[in-house]
Amino acid sequence: MGSRLGVLLIGSAGAVASTVVAGVELMKKGAPRLGMITETDLGQAVGVVACEDLVFAGWDLRNVDLYDAAWGHGVLPKDQLMTVEKELRAYKPWPGVTSDAFIPGDNGKNIVPASSFRDEIRIMREQVETWMKAQGLSRVVMVNLCSTERYIEPEEVHNSIAAFEAGLDKNDKRISPAMKYLYLAIMMGIPYANFTPSRSNVPALEKLSEDKGVPIAGEDGKTGQTLLKTVLAPAFRVRQLKVDGWYSTNILGNNDGRILHDPGSNKTKVTSKIGVLGSILGYEVPDHQVHIHYYRPRGDDKEAWDNIDVLGFVGAPMQIKVNFLCKDSILAAPLVIDLARLLDAAQRAGERGVQYQLSLFFKSPYKVAGKPLVHDLFEQHTILRSWVDKVSPKLKA
Repeated sequence: MGSRLGVLLIGSAGAVASTVVAGVELMKKGAPRLGMITETDLGQAVGVVACEDLVFAGWDLRNVDLYDAAWGHGVLPKDQLMTVEKELRAYKPWPGVTSDAFIPGDNGKNIVPASSFRDEIRIMREQVETWMKAQGLSRVVMVNLCSTERYIEPEEVHNSIAAFEAGLDKNDKRISPAMKYLYLAIMMGIPYANFTPSRSNVPALEKLSEDKGVPIAGEDGKTGQTLLKTVLAPAFRVRQLKVDGWYSTNILGNNDGRILHDPGSNKTKVTSKIGVLGSILGYEVPDHQVHIHYYRPRGDDKEAWDNIDVLGFVGAPMQIKVNFLCKDSILAAPLVIDLARLLDAAQRAGERGVQYQLSLFFKSPYKVAGKPLVHDLFEQHTILRSWVDKVSPKLKA
């Protein structure tokens, strides 16, 4: 496609978002285009936009340009960042929305100056409209890359469009920042991906996305440890090795790790990570544990360690140990680009509501009525390929 695509990043000065933008600028200058399935024939089949045609903006509670943000996060080598300093200095976050009830601690002062929820949404809508007009954009997607919000169970305010609208009018504190951004995206006709574990796709907003014809996808990007689980578990199933226990722990020291030190946010993340094994193996693992620990010295260099106890022939016990030393944002950034491109393709194909074919990218994929919840990475990839084969003739017409 020839026209440019705008990408709105919620949490745009965070480690993942600043890595996305810096990476795109580096790829424009010749850096390897790795980690993105949309750089393969799959992307060509649905006519995804080139990296050169991606335009970024977004919100963050920190008022810092993306060069200083990326420098501080320390994900990319300093010598690489210096080559795109001019480009990154041009990206400055818009004021965003926050909530003491959902986001622990002091996360910045760059906050929308609004007196009500409706006023917040009005101001953010004006931010987007002004930017789109200035950039000459007609196609935009939104990706939530904010820190994890505290765990919440849906209540009556979340269960119908009428109740949600009334909640906005009343500044109902059970409506989270993530939900406000999703509501904004749907009302503006902007496809949306929730790359965080924060609950935003409540029944009211899922129904609204279907009614308004807006593609949405989520939840919680599948980047490291859970990616390996959804690769290894199918192998154990095929070979009929019984998983007797699976102990997972993570240490990381970036802002995401700091936020996850809060028990409410930690519960949101652990709940997202723990649900994948049963649906793949066909039984619940009797001792499946997931632990996340904040360890400041590691920064964005995350260590994911797994001990897997399996029972083989005649019940003989064996162990498998996996130690994944990775960069959290390096794994996440290419998936964000894939999601932006594929959500744009979904909208061009006339899709609406939850995008089942994008389950590949998430730890806790949104459910679709009448379709099985799939976690197996290989099955998820087959679902995506089938969707591409179905819509590509329409998109190329």
